[in-house]
Amino acid sequence: MAGPLDPESARDLDSFLEMLAAERNAAANTREAYARDLGDFAAFLRRRGGRLASADSAAIRGYLAHLAKAGMATRTAARRLSALRQFYRFLAAEGRRGDDPAAIIDSPRQGRPLPKLLSEDEVARLIAAAGTGEDGQRLSALVELLYGAGLRVSELVGLPLAAVLRDDRVLVVRGKGGKERMIPIGQPARAAIAAWLAARPAFLARDAEGQRLPSPWLFPSRGASGHLTRQSFGQLLKQLAALAGIAPDRLSPHVLRHAFASHLLDHGADLRSVQTMLGHADIATTQIYTHVAGERLRRLVGEHHPLAKGRPRRRRSGPDDGA
Repeated sequence: MAGPLDPESARDLDSFLEMLAAERNAAANTREAYARDLGDFAAFLRRRGGRLASADSAAIRGYLAHLAKAGMATRTAARRLSALRQFYRFLAAEGRRGDDPAAIIDSPRQGRPLPKLLSEDEVARLIAAAGTGEDGQRLSALVELLYGAGLRVSELVGLPLAAVLRDDRVLVVRGKGGKERMIPIGQPARAAIAAWLAARPAFLARDAEGQRLPSPWLFPSRGASGHLTRQSFGQLLKQLAALAGIAPDRLSPHVLRHAFASHLLDHGADLRSVQTMLGHADIATTQIYTHVAGERLRRLVGEHHPLAKGRPRRRRSGPDDGA
């Protein structure tokens, strides 16, 4: 938090964060992000003699103008505004304010960036470059799962061991907000998981006597979290990209999630199914991937639509035609 809040603002912010945890099951990282965004707005107000609890629409507009002048990305400013909207909507619903000052504020105009893409051949090269041995088997399983199930990186590294022991054909994932979803996994991913399970004991921590300690995580680590971290996996992926002849700055865990969705749509999967597997609450989020299928759809229209080669002629009625 950037500086102390006045008692009323601190109480309102604490209540809002408690609501996120209790009613929306928001993760600790999500609550911390809201607290940072609202704290930054509170610091802006404090420099001008204002308070978070009583800010008006003019103050919010002034804050957005301040962010734009400072060169903040439009997407980040829109996220800040979203936090303000939810906070003041909560205060109004709880009767702590008689108005919602953020309700009439327009979002900063932003173009939605298209996701970075990898071709199917590049993904195959990544998997081939993982190599053999215990490290290679772990990396293969990580990449196969990320690409084969479209997981978020936090979901991947935090997978419990039980998730792959229940049914090797389906992966049960607990995603944002604690919501569970089921994702079918193909044979290559199943084979990579089986190979990794055989090598996994080598990555378990040991006690003072040298005995391996059990771990509930699919990808255990000797670090504080008990499992492989997002940062460590990101570094491994950059190294793998270089081995596969792919520029490291083109690859991140999220790029493989993009590839999962884009390649499914390119091969004819329907948008709703991809939305379910990705765990998107809003199908509009999934629609960003439809650009990948654009060329295939244009080709289908060109080959099969009756108007593609000119309007079909209407058959003239004859004496044998029924009325």
